[in-house]
Amino acid sequence: MVNFGGKNVGAGMGKLVSFGGNGVGQLLTAVAVALLVRLFSGPGPALLPETGDYDDDAEVEKSAGEDAGTEVPGSGEVVPVTIRWSNITCSLSDKSGKTVRFLLQNVCGEAKPGRLLAIMGPSGSGKTTLLNVLAGQLGASPRLHLSGLLEINGRKSAKRDLKFAYVRQEDLFFSQLTVREMLSLAVELQLSDRLSMEERDEYVDNIIYRLGLVNCADSNVGDAKVRGISGGEKKRLSLACELIASPSVIFADEPTTGLDAFQAEKVMETLWQLSEDGHTVICSIHQPRGSVYMKFDDILLLAQGSLVYAGPAKEEPLTYFSKFGYLCPDHVNPAEFLADLISIDYSSADSVYSSQKRINGLVEAFQKSTSFIPYATPLIKEMGFKKRTAVSRNSLVEKKGSWWRQFWLLLRRAWMQASRDGPTNKVRARMSIASAVIFGSVFWRMGRSQTSIQDRMGLLQVAAINTAMAALSKTVGVFPKERAIVDRERAKGSYVLGPYLLSKLLAEIPIGAAFPLLFGTILYPMARLHPTLSRFGRFCGIVTVESFAASAMGLTVGAMVPTTEAAMALGPSLMTVFIVFGGYYVNADNTPIIFRWIPQVSLIRWAFQGLCINEFRALHFEHQNSFDLQTGEQVLERHSLGGISINDTFVAQGRILLFWYFTTYLLLQKNKPKYQLLELPPPEQLQKLEQLELNPIDPPPLDQVEPSQQLESPPSEQLLPFILEGL
Repeated sequence: MVNFGGKNVGAGMGKLVSFGGNGVGQLLTAVAVALLVRLFSGPGPALLPETGDYDDDAEVEKSAGEDAGTEVPGSGEVVPVTIRWSNITCSLSDKSGKTVRFLLQNVCGEAKPGRLLAIMGPSGSGKTTLLNVLAGQLGASPRLHLSGLLEINGRKSAKRDLKFAYVRQEDLFFSQLTVREMLSLAVELQLSDRLSMEERDEYVDNIIYRLGLVNCADSNVGDAKVRGISGGEKKRLSLACELIASPSVIFADEPTTGLDAFQAEKVMETLWQLSEDGHTVICSIHQPRGSVYMKFDDILLLAQGSLVYAGPAKEEPLTYFSKFGYLCPDHVNPAEFLADLISIDYSSADSVYSSQKRINGLVEAFQKSTSFIPYATPLIKEMGFKKRTAVSRNSLVEKKGSWWRQFWLLLRRAWMQASRDGPTNKVRARMSIASAVIFGSVFWRMGRSQTSIQDRMGLLQVAAINTAMAALSKTVGVFPKERAIVDRERAKGSYVLGPYLLSKLLAEIPIGAAFPLLFGTILYPMARLHPTLSRFGRFCGIVTVESFAASAMGLTVGAMVPTTEAAMALGPSLMTVFIVFGGYYVNADNTPIIFRWIPQVSLIRWAFQGLCINEFRALHFEHQNSFDLQTGEQVLERHSLGGISINDTFVAQGRILLFWYFTTYLLLQKNKPKYQLLELPPPEQLQKLEQLELNPIDPPPLDQVEPSQQLESPPSEQLLPFILEGL
């Protein structure tokens, strides 16, 4: 038995199941009821563990809270977080388990609060991979092996316990909302229990001002169909959405991609300002302009997954590489010089060999110069320290608003998105009108002759197919992109899946119903179908419910596949199967036994059967011979479409609609992003690190670092500025 709101709903479920008929009908009804129970009784967002994968005593937690202080949204206070990593190795293997390629190899580094760390390197050097590893966002794969050590504020920690912002390369938003509406809804979803209405408005205004979005605050975000804010403003809006929960750490994956030089500098200036405010900022970047490079506090250079340099930015890298005979020419962007230095020149075989040799030498030289543990706190063992800086409880993810509050907020957003999508709604309206006019012209004012029987059934079949395909195409073309947004928001704990799906269903009812009604209003009188008002109302009702069922099927298809292109290929293919078993091309009595379940789940079949019952019952035809069909009931019986009522077809379509929504729910729950776990390094590396912790080695001065033999550095009197061959 299931208790809902203190009441026993087991008996009610039994009645609903029995009402659904036998076989597949009972199964679909039971699944639909299970969906409703799951949606309305599901828990709110779960609290993430406050202590991660480790045990701490009360004294440590108390001292952590005292050190970090209290974080108040909108006050500008940020919990300082230092991230350190060591021996990060990520390898890709083939199907047999043999390592094919190292994406990262023994990478070490540190990111501090109040400093902007840039990860630089040529394409394919592992920048994004390293950023994903540090953020705990590296997609899980059986072919990947990830190992290394990661600590936060001097302690091994579960990365997902920490509040962090991750700004990805793709800027995905609900295009019909304004910048202010986007931020206001995000604040209400994430901070609804902590701020009053006035405080929320003030908080949003502060974020808009802080991120330089004042001029576009009331402009629609826009997309490829409708012009909205610029690319730089979208990137800053991405940052603003991530900053709502006051994260301590900000990750940005190539934030300047696709932007012009001016907008790129504005975005990087925003990141630099955030670091000045106390955030720990880590970004990957390909080749910044000189003014952007000067904003970096620290820099980490990667080449083919290996570390070439990690340390302070600006002049320090140039000084370091000059020790090996590589001088930056005057009036040259240091970022371009560094990018050329660690890139492979593929213009000729000799240039490939020489550049590869240069990179190998630089990697080996840096490994020798950093063969010590550059951290004051140990990575492997707790060395008896009782009081240490830790992440406070305030920097952990907190539980958000109630289920119903999430539902109403998401319903408002879904309604604004659906009702304001003018271009899409205009196209759908024009298609509905055009289809109705074309079909009405072809089947113009059908009579009651024997030949009109075939015409009527053909018209009803194409009406059912057209309605379903129009709704399916619209959904599969939009939902995969929307799913990416929802996955990101759910990963942040903004809401759970139940309120989102229910709000989407209800918000699209008025808009989704308008187009089938428009189609039926034009087609029905043109074709002169059964001319009674009640029959016309049932006709519109059948195609409207079918449209909703097709949209629900589109959601399932969009949840099954990763891209819009794949959804556009899979959706019509599945619909074709339902069309074949839709009651017109294959008689239900002649369907092979192994396929007889398909008509039971075919939304085309139930819509077509309902339309036929609505049209042919109590309809009489002209006849001249005894074997002619005289009544509509005879037509239904001959095509195996009788025996049920129109209400039964409505119930069947409702079962199918709920079945597809339930399947979508399960798929979205199952297909949540999974991330690769960071394993410990091999035992020999752990033993070496333990020894170095017990007997730390002081780092050698930079001028005493010996260059690798592979570098073949020229004598100091012959040093010349480094210029890449072929330029």
